[in-house]
Amino acid sequence: MRLLLAALICSTAAAAVGDEPARPNVLVILADDLGFSDLGCYGGEIETPRIDALAAGGVRFTQCYTSARCCPSRASLLTGLHPHEAGIGSFANERNPNLKRGEAYYGQLLDDTATFAEVLRPAGYRTFAVGKWHVGDIDPTARGFEQFYGYLRGYEQDQWSPDRYVRLPEGTPPELSYAVGDFYATDVFTDYALEFLKQAEETPDQPWLLYLAHSSPHFPVQAPRDTVDKYYERYLAGWDVLRERRFGRQRASGLATDSWTLTGRSVVPVDKPMLTAGYGGKPNPAWDTLDEDRRKDLARRMAVFAAMVDHVDRGVGRLTDYLKQTGQFEDTLILFLSDNGACYEWGPFGFDGPSRKAGATLHRGEELFAMGGPGTYHAYGSGWTNLCNTPLRLYKHFTHEGGLSSPLIAHWPKRFAARSDWERTPVHLMDIAPTLAAVAGASQPEEVRGQPPRPFSGVDLSPLFEGGEIAPRTLAFEHQKARALRDGRWKAVWSKRMPWQIAWELYDI
Repeated sequence: MRLLLAALICSTAAAAVGDEPARPNVLVILADDLGFSDLGCYGGEIETPRIDALAAGGVRFTQCYTSARCCPSRASLLTGLHPHEAGIGSFANERNPNLKRGEAYYGQLLDDTATFAEVLRPAGYRTFAVGKWHVGDIDPTARGFEQFYGYLRGYEQDQWSPDRYVRLPEGTPPELSYAVGDFYATDVFTDYALEFLKQAEETPDQPWLLYLAHSSPHFPVQAPRDTVDKYYERYLAGWDVLRERRFGRQRASGLATDSWTLTGRSVVPVDKPMLTAGYGGKPNPAWDTLDEDRRKDLARRMAVFAAMVDHVDRGVGRLTDYLKQTGQFEDTLILFLSDNGACYEWGPFGFDGPSRKAGATLHRGEELFAMGGPGTYHAYGSGWTNLCNTPLRLYKHFTHEGGLSSPLIAHWPKRFAARSDWERTPVHLMDIAPTLAAVAGASQPEEVRGQPPRPFSGVDLSPLFEGGEIAPRTLAFEHQKARALRDGRWKAVWSKRMPWQIAWELYDI
């Protein structure tokens, strides 16, 4: 009865006033190191039926660009700026007194930037954030979010350790508790997302913004064993066979047009031989050249990665079920995307241990099947990463398409119908904040932290949702010496840590 009443009140409050459109609720779901083709709707063999349903009912983008790494991408997403304008052109760091606050590589969100929460909250929105923050030594509740659960610093945390995660504002007692062994962060993030949506019911006259920033499937790859078991046999087929299958599904869905080709195995970046297993500067090996024990070890690593994505998808299903039960689904703008392409670190066999300084150990027997459980720390390597980014070249860290490209799904039934075609306009993470401002009828505040905020560099994407257009523009990228420019059909790209000597490459995209 309470849910029904809340739904009726929400429906009444959301009704348009005169000719002014109603403001939607907003749910932004960000995956971490998810590859371009990992989702079922983008060609993957990982089971993602709930995300696929959003894609089928909304708009699918073919060319959503990121900033090639988690923290600059998150800075860009939150602020609507190029990451260098936001202060995190390279990486998020502790505050550095030797750098000025206005510098592009300061490593913190600059004071004169406004997050999308700081834009929507003054316009009457409730604002919540869950998951990975990673934009500097900054409290999200000081940047527009009323409530937060997750972790603030670092690029990763152990999925099985509840003491690694915090509830903010400081002093707020955690609403949820877990028995020993029941805590798994990806699922807990969904639990807190639902908790915050229930808190939003207390003010049904206000729309809400929920930013769910997953740490999955970033390394260390960790997931419940029963989910991992489901995928293990699947990955024994190897990355060569599975890349062909993914590309076939991409062609069948219309994502890959006749002009697309399946690239060869990507080159492993040049690095210490102990990290790359001697493959630095060479292509990833053919699967059938590896011995059986190595193939089993690698299949288990990728099965854990797939299980993490599976749990993200289950969480999406729990959230959409709740929105349907409370009558909010039709008027909630849901955006799903990733912060960069899949992560190659450091070679075809991955690595083990939080230091990331040594290569991968070959696991056999029970050690093999314990991968991904409490106390383990593994990465899955560049061979599988090449699969995750099918059919694109290279990986996270790099400004080739495999490092920059993310799936992007937009779903809002009350505003736009499902589209059977793919939206092929190049867009960027910095477009998300201005899009949210536009659909919410909000403007950047006149002042943040004693000064006017930097105006958005991104653009409103909402015309594209309904088959419209946005003005052509040049997109620029730079991350730790990798750089690129995209202008229309042309892309110029400068790589790093590669064996070839050509400084700039020019592609007809």
